[in-house]
Amino acid sequence: MSAEPPASRPAAPPQPAKAAAAAAAAGKTGKAPDAGRRSERSRRAILDAALALLGEVGYNKLTIEAIAARAGVGKQTIYRWWPSKAAVLLDASLALAGEPDADGGWAGLPDTGDLAADLKLVLRARVDEFNDERYEAPARALTTVGATDPELGARFTERLLEPQLALYEDRLREAREAGQLAPDTDLRLTVEMLLGPLTYRWLLRTGPLTHAFTDALVDAVLGGVAGGTTAGVGKVTA
Repeated sequence: MSAEPPASRPAAPPQPAKAAAAAAAAGKTGKAPDAGRRSERSRRAILDAALALLGEVGYNKLTIEAIAARAGVGKQTIYRWWPSKAAVLLDASLALAGEPDADGGWAGLPDTGDLAADLKLVLRARVDEFNDERYEAPARALTTVGATDPELGARFTERLLEPQLALYEDRLREAREAGQLAPDTDLRLTVEMLLGPLTYRWLLRTGPLTHAFTDALVDAVLGGVAGGTTAGVGKVTA
């Protein structure tokens, strides 16, 4: 008997249904997976992890490795976007402060026509932020690191501080144009007279950070730049 011819090799199994459907969809749409969305999720996770760990362990013990582990990413992912943990915290602070509006800036200060009342409202909110660990910890860390790292300090000032200071200047400019301040009022100097003592007291802990303190500060500064008296400023109580 002659040997039987070898059986023909079976055809390759068909693609699984899901893979076939995905291939067909990709062929029709030409769309790749949304890497941008994944990147944004990773970025958000990294910033959230940095803020959470900062509150738990403090800045000195905060590491890129710990941030990566908490965020569920590789540390090289972090280094691809940020050169240091301080740079991560800067972006985290910007995210915490809120996204700019469509024109690239934050909403302006309130304008009720009463400059003193508007400034007191805003500075009271500032006090509340300084007394809130979520804001206080990254702000203190960035202020400290920025004092010894000129490049980071410049970015911190440019991206976070200057846009906020500009809002104060805009509100004071409106008040000056309305005749509520002397025509020759130095707007930037007035802003720093308002915020300087507040930041000094917060940074060096020279006294309680209270609404009473900022109310008295507003009265004292406006009493000077408006050319009036400081009557009614009152004594600051803890």
